[in-house]
Amino acid sequence: MTSRLIKAELAVGALATGGLAMLVSASPGPSWQPPAAAVFVYGIVASILVMALAGKHGLGWANRVTLLRAAITCALAGALVQPSLFDERAGLIVSLALVSLVLDGVDGWLARRNGESSAFGARFDMETDGALILVLCAGLWLSGLAPAWVLAIGLMRPAFLAGALIWPWLSKPLPDSFRRKLVCVVQVAVLLIALVPFVTALMRVALLAVALLALSISFATDIAWLLRTRQASKHTERTIP
Repeated sequence: MTSRLIKAELAVGALATGGLAMLVSASPGPSWQPPAAAVFVYGIVASILVMALAGKHGLGWANRVTLLRAAITCALAGALVQPSLFDERAGLIVSLALVSLVLDGVDGWLARRNGESSAFGARFDMETDGALILVLCAGLWLSGLAPAWVLAIGLMRPAFLAGALIWPWLSKPLPDSFRRKLVCVVQVAVLLIALVPFVTALMRVALLAVALLALSISFATDIAWLLRTRQASKHTERTIP
């Protein structure tokens, strides 16, 4: 059963999503489609959170910050139904995504400071990062600012998770990695730069290509580590009498 506090927290998140989506869609004239789409997406997120938080009393401050980041991501996702907004409102979209990027460090700090670190919080944070990256990639493509291959940046993590359903060894926990965190920050930073109006098409494509290469190398490194660990585990099992 979901507590009243969690329901209230999720309701505030819905209001934040709707308000931010209305702000994003306010130029050249207000449109109801982006806010409606944003709230719909948030509704899906909230439903997942309700199931994940069953029996919990509240989100805690760290997860509340992550919820705000999720609200920002949902607001930007709503703009995908009107892709021209990623060009017309690029400044605001970049600003909101930048706020989310800054808050990405705040929620982790709060979790450590308040003793709120948890598997749920880490997963919530990670999936919010991935969703923001995917939304920015889709916005760049749908608005015509980048070629379709930019979607590979946002779809790489979902593809990895899908692969884990086929090959369970891919779902084994990975060690903490500064490289992985750095690459994630670089992805968001490059996507934000790509949205800036004064960036030339050639520079935009070059930056996105470098970001995709860095992400590919990062995933390949993790997959190689998981494969070595799996092979070592099999070897140990064979040698144990």
